[in-house]
Amino acid sequence: MPAPSSRRAASAASLVLGVLAGVLVVPPGPAVAAAPGVTRLGDTQLDASALYFVSYDGVVNNNSYADGIVSHAGYQYAAWYTASRNAVIARRQLPSGAWQTVQLSHRLTTNDSHNSISLGISPDDGRLHIAMDTHDSEIHYVRSEAGLVSAPASRTWVAGRFGAVQRSLDGVGLGAMTYPQFRLAPGNRLQFNYRTGRSGNGTNELAEYDGSTWRRLGRWSAATGSYSANGATSTTRNMYLHGLTYGPGGRLHAAFTWREGNSAITCNSGGLTNHDTGYVHSDDQGRTWRNNAGTLVGTTNSGTLVSVSGPGLVVDPLPPNYGLINQESQDVDSTGNPHVVISYVPGRFTSCVTSYASARRANGRAFHLFRNSSGVWRKVELPVALNATGRSQIVLDAADNAYVVLPYGRIVTASRASGYTDWTLRFDGAGLSAFGEVVVDRTRVESDGVLSILYQRASSGSTPSPIRVVDFRLG
Repeated sequence: MPAPSSRRAASAASLVLGVLAGVLVVPPGPAVAAAPGVTRLGDTQLDASALYFVSYDGVVNNNSYADGIVSHAGYQYAAWYTASRNAVIARRQLPSGAWQTVQLSHRLTTNDSHNSISLGISPDDGRLHIAMDTHDSEIHYVRSEAGLVSAPASRTWVAGRFGAVQRSLDGVGLGAMTYPQFRLAPGNRLQFNYRTGRSGNGTNELAEYDGSTWRRLGRWSAATGSYSANGATSTTRNMYLHGLTYGPGGRLHAAFTWREGNSAITCNSGGLTNHDTGYVHSDDQGRTWRNNAGTLVGTTNSGTLVSVSGPGLVVDPLPPNYGLINQESQDVDSTGNPHVVISYVPGRFTSCVTSYASARRANGRAFHLFRNSSGVWRKVELPVALNATGRSQIVLDAADNAYVVLPYGRIVTASRASGYTDWTLRFDGAGLSAFGEVVVDRTRVESDGVLSILYQRASSGSTPSPIRVVDFRLG
């Protein structure tokens, strides 16, 4: 639930290899400056027996697109499902207080890794908001009593502090949804983004909480339009977000990829229909949307939504042949420029992925895609193999240095001073035994320069395993 950025500006240099469709491709080295380090501060256990099963190549407690760990007012909050399938909410006083846990009445309804838990905080009334257990189904929503997170030291951590499980946002019905995410907007409005419809035929929507009342803002992306590749045409799709992030001046940034509804547009049926990296931004908290050049391309809850046919949306073109993953991650630097991590199988390995999971494990690579002050997008390949199907997370420190948390909790870093060309592996994940994807606390990076990573240890079958939080000082 990142708040608007307050990072310091720093100078940047870059080394340009060439230009591909408007994207400058920057080679990863030789290093111009030393990449920042990370210092491990501690590793604590939340639950020795967290729920464990693998579906869609993921674990429900640690799908990286969920906001399962957040910080506010000197306390940190985390959420997961324990072996009984009950949702658990925990807190600790930072930097190293003991974790306190509360088990909610809600139990996970199905073995689907999409049904993760996301947390949000509304500062004006001090409530913790919990969205969970949804994949093309109605939300399960719980909110705490007022003041619980604004005055945490004065409140006991007990189940009675949380309200009943609802299938709406306090009476505001949203219908069937997937990927619930909270974001704090300027003015302390808590926003809620979610997808309606299904994979390949869905739309993104927004709702907003003003400190007392939820209201639905409506759809802002479209499923309509035509996209052609490999001799076929698709007429439905959905937008998969790499994030919604507020930056300096209150601009809301959204990088994304499209997933097509017609699998015939792939070069092989074992691939993914994901294609291209797109970008839009909003200067009015999600009411209207503009492309990289500033052209209006969509108005929320209107007849003109952000669509695949919108002008100037693609900032890094890629056809649906390379196993491009959806919903990776993004951050925004102190100058208001977005940074995105994407991953796929580069063309030097194949021009047609026939099994996206195995191909990504064998040859997948992550890329740092970022915009400079002139509005030009640049891309650098990270020099560490994914060795995994899953997603990575990117965060920026106060000096705009970049840190990418790869699957298994590995951390690679690059300095802004080098133009992000000096990518270096700073932590290899040793000792974590993490399953794959991890969840990061972006709010704590912003507030005190510490990266907290929520991870679950690998297990087998349905044998429960420990879920833990490891902390690193950045820089």
